[in-house]
Amino acid sequence: MHALIARCPPLDHNSLYCNLLQCSDFAETCAIARLDDDVVGFVSGYRPPTEPHVLFIWQVAVDAAARGRALARRLITDILARPACTGVTMLHTTVTPSNQASRAMFTRLAAELGAAVEVSPRFDRHIHLADHAESEELFAIGPFDRKLIAQEQEKSS
Repeated sequence: MHALIARCPPLDHNSLYCNLLQCSDFAETCAIARLDDDVVGFVSGYRPPTEPHVLFIWQVAVDAAARGRALARRLITDILARPACTGVTMLHTTVTPSNQASRAMFTRLAAELGAAVEVSPRFDRHIHLADHAESEELFAIGPFDRKLIAQEQEKSS
């Protein structure tokens, strides 16, 4: 998973320790996809303690060999369908303005869930990121009907 993220620019390279914590302490809100013995997809997320109705998607990585198969959306809906996400009616994530692939994927996911998408500033490159990275915009998706998650799961099967 750590190696997959390294193969998926422009994703931030978190420490191996951080990725281990994601897979252990946040296992219920993370998912991986394998092709043969290789990890080709990874989604990490968490439920913010002050917003229990929200699943925040932290990072989405899909290997070039697995792109174009809606893998990221399928991994996210898999997480949303888990008992750990009962009560989640909103999905949040941040996306840079230049990451057109992620913007399109989250917009398509919102449409599939019958949910609105609101985009607003979240982390400014000058104020929060010391000009080391592009600004991040918050994508707030929802509220969505949880029944649609089950329908998306059935389509992916």
